[in-house]
Amino acid sequence: MNKGKVEDLTLYSEELQEDMQLLVHLPYNYSPLYKYSIVIASDGKDYFQLGRVPRVVDELLENREIENIIFVGVPYKSVEDRNNKYEPSGAQHAAYLRFLAHELAPFLDEKYPTYQVGMGRTLIGDSLAATVSLMAALKYPNIFGRVILQSPKVGPEMLETVSNFNSAYAFTVYHVIGKGETDVKLTSGKTADFLEPNRELHQLLKDKSFPLFYEEFDGGHTWKYWQPDLKRALIQNFGV
Repeated sequence: MNKGKVEDLTLYSEELQEDMQLLVHLPYNYSPLYKYSIVIASDGKDYFQLGRVPRVVDELLENREIENIIFVGVPYKSVEDRNNKYEPSGAQHAAYLRFLAHELAPFLDEKYPTYQVGMGRTLIGDSLAATVSLMAALKYPNIFGRVILQSPKVGPEMLETVSNFNSAYAFTVYHVIGKGETDVKLTSGKTADFLEPNRELHQLLKDKSFPLFYEEFDGGHTWKYWQPDLKRALIQNFGV
């Protein structure tokens, strides 16, 4: 199989007042003469290592199953850092959303041959990274046209934000949750039911007329299930 390359970049964020690491997968057929859709993953390192993104993307492109995409991972620095940025109640949450929309998106548009429109930008995440992906799209629906949610952590802030959302600006949502996710261990050591709140979220998104793909898979809250689902998520969003 042909292999693309992964660039390891650093972007200084004024919003967050810190250097942000970026992992950028340029597919094996990358050329500045083509246009590319951008996929941005919070939990970036997990998507590259556990999700095996470079391999999945190169394989799908080689088989002509998806259109050209550049996959960008934004890793977190620590569990505390992740909670601060991804949790809707986190101290840096609003600044992280601004970083994604006002700093990262323009940086990628300038550096790579992108479509420079909302539908050309997708946010993807697992668990809390899915939470922040949806929150960012709800805040900046003109900047992000698609969202891929793998087992998001759903809380009252998110449900309220969806309820208040002006559905005229709806983006597409790919949303999966495991039927076994009724007792998910949190980083705090506590456990929570993810399934019921995700069903509630799905109903809300449906009521708001979002273009949706929703499925409850047989499995739990781990990469054992998210990794194989990645292929379908990309085909669903970028299939040719």
